[in-house]
Amino acid sequence: MSSKQGTDLAVELLARPMSKFHLVAVSGSGMIGVAKLLMEKGCRVSGTDLQMGRQIPGLQRLGLEFNIGHKESYQSGADALVYSSAIRPENPERREAAARGIPQFRRAELLGALCQPRRLQVVCGTHGKTTTTLLLTRILEVAGRNPGYYIGADVPNYEFSAGWGTGAEIVIEADESDGTLDCYSPDGVLVLNIEEDHLDHYRDLTAIEEAFYKLAQRAQRTVVLCADDPVCRRLKSRLLSAKTYALENAADYEAQEIRLEAGRSLFKVVESGVVLGEVVLTLSGKHNVSNALGAIAMARSLGVEFSTCCDALGGVCGASRRFEIRHADAEYMVADDYAHHPSEISATLAAAKLFGRRRILAAFQPHRYSRSQHLQKEFATALAAADQIFLTDIYAAGEEPIAGVSGQAFSAEVVKVAGDRVCYEETLRGLKTRLSQAMEPGDCVMTLGAGDISKVAGELAEDLQLFREVQKLVDAESVFKLYEPMSRHTSLRVGGPAQMWFEPSNEEVLCRVWKFCRNKGVPVTTIGRGSNLLVRDNGIRGLCLHLGRPTFNRLEIVKDRIYAGAGLRLKQIVNEARKAGMGGFEFMEGIPGNLGGALRMNAGAMQSSTFEVVERVRYLNQDGEISELTREEVEVHYRHVPMFDRCLALGAWLKGVPVAEEVVREKLQNYSRKRWDSQPAAPSAGCTFKNPETIAAGRLIDELGLKDTVRGGARISAVHANFIVNDGGARASDVLELIELMRRKAREERGVELELEVIVLGE
Repeated sequence: MSSKQGTDLAVELLARPMSKFHLVAVSGSGMIGVAKLLMEKGCRVSGTDLQMGRQIPGLQRLGLEFNIGHKESYQSGADALVYSSAIRPENPERREAAARGIPQFRRAELLGALCQPRRLQVVCGTHGKTTTTLLLTRILEVAGRNPGYYIGADVPNYEFSAGWGTGAEIVIEADESDGTLDCYSPDGVLVLNIEEDHLDHYRDLTAIEEAFYKLAQRAQRTVVLCADDPVCRRLKSRLLSAKTYALENAADYEAQEIRLEAGRSLFKVVESGVVLGEVVLTLSGKHNVSNALGAIAMARSLGVEFSTCCDALGGVCGASRRFEIRHADAEYMVADDYAHHPSEISATLAAAKLFGRRRILAAFQPHRYSRSQHLQKEFATALAAADQIFLTDIYAAGEEPIAGVSGQAFSAEVVKVAGDRVCYEETLRGLKTRLSQAMEPGDCVMTLGAGDISKVAGELAEDLQLFREVQKLVDAESVFKLYEPMSRHTSLRVGGPAQMWFEPSNEEVLCRVWKFCRNKGVPVTTIGRGSNLLVRDNGIRGLCLHLGRPTFNRLEIVKDRIYAGAGLRLKQIVNEARKAGMGGFEFMEGIPGNLGGALRMNAGAMQSSTFEVVERVRYLNQDGEISELTREEVEVHYRHVPMFDRCLALGAWLKGVPVAEEVVREKLQNYSRKRWDSQPAAPSAGCTFKNPETIAAGRLIDELGLKDTVRGGARISAVHANFIVNDGGARASDVLELIELMRRKAREERGVELELEVIVLGE
């Protein structure tokens, strides 16, 4: 069935009272508007998708039957099924509809049928459609024409991206990607540009041009073409009555004296040689000046006054993901854009530069294998305008993979143009981590692509907003950092960034931030000296708290007792006790952390453990109140103290025994000699596993023949097999791979389940 036949059949179904349409992938930016128009038309509508889009709850209130997922039963009772081009025939709902003989329509076929009673104004082109459709719709609204509209994205100005209206006109953006431009019977057509794209469907640029020509040829009243586009200029020679607009060429409508600023664009409009006046557009970039001029030209052909155009364009907000600023302050800016074609990327990066930020970090997710294959050289040239380029894997958008086309191959092509400014990270989670590690004050982070890369911009913006909220609670003497590398704070020297790193200057500031995090549901992770810690490569969400300031490093000695703050290194406690002629703490010399960490996990060495010398603990409870408990009131286990899973140790009173200083010194020398003889000197997190009951973990791993095994930059120590050391450049993933190898071999060959002593944190 041709697109035209599909549209004709859809017209018949729409004429029946109370027809029910089932929409597959209804949350999609193209389908959600169709659902809204159908419901306003009086049809019953059901729909499915893998996730609930922003507009779905509103449509449910209007009667939409919505289900998450795809099942045969979900389209029960439907008179017709509507699907987007990304939904294959194998989809269970499409398969069931085919078995039952239910008509199936592509989105454009049904949209074309819905628009038939109206004066249809079609906005089309390779890029700029969504913004221009919004601009033209807004002009007609301000003119009092109450148009219908269909916009292919969320729009801040509107609750829904489509509406029926009561006026004569309906304005839609028409997608050429799947060859469905022939579904529309337009009153007017606005063609913005025509470039090579969607070559999975079209043979070449000539075939794409022909599709636009046939659409324009069917226009009953008006055709408007962009004379800055070479293909549109060719169309003009075939469509002699068409009007033209341009920024750089002679045309019926020209933009002159263009001034581009951050957040707005100013230009004068000249119509057939007559200056109409100046437009102040609340969108940035030369490409948006062109979009606005096209909308003005179309509106003028519909009889709208120029002053009305100016009023409308002076207050319009851009569509979602069209240079959408997600966060902006004096230090950082994060913006997101749907750009997925080289020309769009060039225009967006040019607009970004108007904001005058120190650097532009562009993160791009290639969209579709076919587009990545055909235009990779053009993409490389466009992306090279950024100061740093971050690439991730290709978003398939329903396409099957093409041999030799991948995110890595795409990245290699960009490297040829941009060199070492390019970073490739396969996953979005990893991409966000790389961006957070690269960001510096003054930067603009720009996420680009038609897939799901906007999640990265959203998360970065949320992080920055939270950072600013917490920053208001922190005094100047505290240390408070964004995206602090955890490799700086672990003895293993690996780990991704802490979302927020906080070293409070005093207990008052600590309590204030602690309570805020509890009320906001922000996770708080306490970090000591990181001596038994492995942080995963994507870092730690929330706030990492380190008691490193002088307030938390206080040490007092009263007779045979010591009060020690949680931030004190255990080695310091041992040395101060030795000077005071006090013993009993010598075992701590072999533990490289601080007291807070030792209390939290009842750390030990040389057959002794921390709580053997604790008399009383001072701590911060869940509600942000400071309390104390005696040793007898604290539940203590081997390498675990449960209360510190939810509370924070601030310090402890420790009890020693009077001993001559030289006796303590000799014992410390013996412990130190034993430790250095048996433990590796390279960076490590201490013992990897707790000792099983039947055999020491190091001996077991040695007997399994795993000593000196290497993964990346990590190695199972040749000195002590229960240690994993960083040879230089190790990643947490290298260490985790070795851990899994040791556990698997112990389980399979010896029947022993090794339990981690190292604490693993992060994403």
